[in-house]
Amino acid sequence: MSGHSKWAQIKRQKGVNDQKRGKTFTKLANAITIAVKQGGGVADPASNFRLRLAIDAARASNMPKENIERAVKRASGKEAGELQEVLYEGFAPGGVSVIVEAATDNPMRTTSEVKSIFNKAGASFGQPGSVSYQFKHIGRIIVKKNDKSFDDIFSIALVEGAEDIEDVGEEVFIYTSMSDLAKIRDSLSSQNIEIAEADLIREPVVTVSADETGFDKVENFVNSLEELDDVQKVYTNLQ
Repeated sequence: MSGHSKWAQIKRQKGVNDQKRGKTFTKLANAITIAVKQGGGVADPASNFRLRLAIDAARASNMPKENIERAVKRASGKEAGELQEVLYEGFAPGGVSVIVEAATDNPMRTTSEVKSIFNKAGASFGQPGSVSYQFKHIGRIIVKKNDKSFDDIFSIALVEGAEDIEDVGEEVFIYTSMSDLAKIRDSLSSQNIEIAEADLIREPVVTVSADETGFDKVENFVNSLEELDDVQKVYTNLQ
């Protein structure tokens, strides 16, 4: 019986993992579609850097090539017109500022789902602009140190125009302006620096702290939001 129970548990876990994988692929496909729309309908990643970032993220998550091609093709079709980017703002438990980026073909449904999570968590749903001023939209490149030191990467990134550089163990976080992200990423890559991730993010201007209980509440709240099919990214100013 123990073997049977173990196999049943493995099957259940595989089902959960497959479900999460499918949800991730759906979100990545939506990000590709939004990137094409934001790029004026340009479906060539060589001419649309946001699309290139979205495709790179999909590949990093082992999304099959045919799924990526299907998402790009969809972005050029009629169904792409139904998908739009929506931004939600508010305050997580404890007054922590939060921004939710979503991609949806039904804003009313998505708004209802997001509001429901806010209400259940005792969070406050805000009006547009209520917290967005507390964040700056910037580029972030995460690179692997490998055989290079932090000083090596620091010097290269600084020359290329990076705005801030952070040493994080085996990786280095390089922050750039939105307009310089593509140039700096490509330059680093051409100098044999391994790019782990490159993306546009919302960085809090000022962070706030919380005790362990408060941190757990915010973390659970963010996790609930990220579980929604339409939610792409969630940002807070929690340190």
